[in-house]
Amino acid sequence: MKQIWLIVLAAFLLAMSLSPHVLAAEICYPVAVEQSEDGAEIRKTYDLAPEEDPGGIPRSDFEQNGWHYTLTDLLKQETPEYQEREYSETVTVTSKNKDMESVLALLPQEKEFVTEDGLSGTLTLQLSTVRVETAGYGSSTKTVTTTRSYPNLESQDTQYIPKSIQDGGRTMTLQDISWQTANTANVDDFALGDRYTAVATYTGTTTSSYVTGYNVSAEYSGTVSRIALDRVRYVAIFERTTFVPEEPTPEDPGDPTAPEPEAPVDPGELPESPEDSSPGFHFNWALLLIPLAVVAVGGGGLGIALFLRRRSESREEMH
Repeated sequence: MKQIWLIVLAAFLLAMSLSPHVLAAEICYPVAVEQSEDGAEIRKTYDLAPEEDPGGIPRSDFEQNGWHYTLTDLLKQETPEYQEREYSETVTVTSKNKDMESVLALLPQEKEFVTEDGLSGTLTLQLSTVRVETAGYGSSTKTVTTTRSYPNLESQDTQYIPKSIQDGGRTMTLQDISWQTANTANVDDFALGDRYTAVATYTGTTTSSYVTGYNVSAEYSGTVSRIALDRVRYVAIFERTTFVPEEPTPEDPGDPTAPEPEAPVDPGELPESPEDSSPGFHFNWALLLIPLAVVAVGGGGLGIALFLRRRSESREEMH
């Protein structure tokens, strides 16, 4: 059984080795056909994409105007193609300030850009598209102080001093008191204060918000371009070899009264016609024989496999 599978595998590998030759490339058609003045040379030009297979370019001999032409050379030339288009792109930067002077300092007047498909160019800032938006907000808390005076107090007693006050919508708490003597009296030749002024210091906190930064967006526009090798040009050169005379018609091959055929005329002396510039078509019988060979090899391998299998089964029956 193992031998049978080896034979089938060998036949399959042989068929696969021949398959690239069976799959013919897609036929290419010329974009231009030129003939020399004397008709000795015909050039056929083909423009293909880089991924296209040049194997589809016809290379077989053909006849034209009674002459036989044979391929002598196939030239290859990469044709550069200039590509250009209008392009715009939006740029976003951050700024600490929103004034136009600070914003424009971050945006150059011209900027180099390269597109995803490889086109490049210098684009110009469009001032009318500049936009400044707030990026976000932050908050901060700080301590504030204020003072209050309480005059004409009989003594330096803090019970007359409020322990908290309201100032600008904030609650302030008593932090410190300083006393000032407002009036003095002479007692036994001593100057004693009998009226006092309290200067109270209150503290509190305040919270304020601020802008953390700005987002600046602007559009650059202009022309981008590149030189790409998107086309490959092939030139098939055919040269004239031999003259092929026309055979007499089968209806009257030996008519003695028929006029003698005229002498061959150099095709270079004849005006070109649309029919002359079209490429000739010749069927390649090798393309038909190769698939038949693949089928024959595969069939032979399968036949051998079946024969060995039957012989193996007959031996098992005899035992």
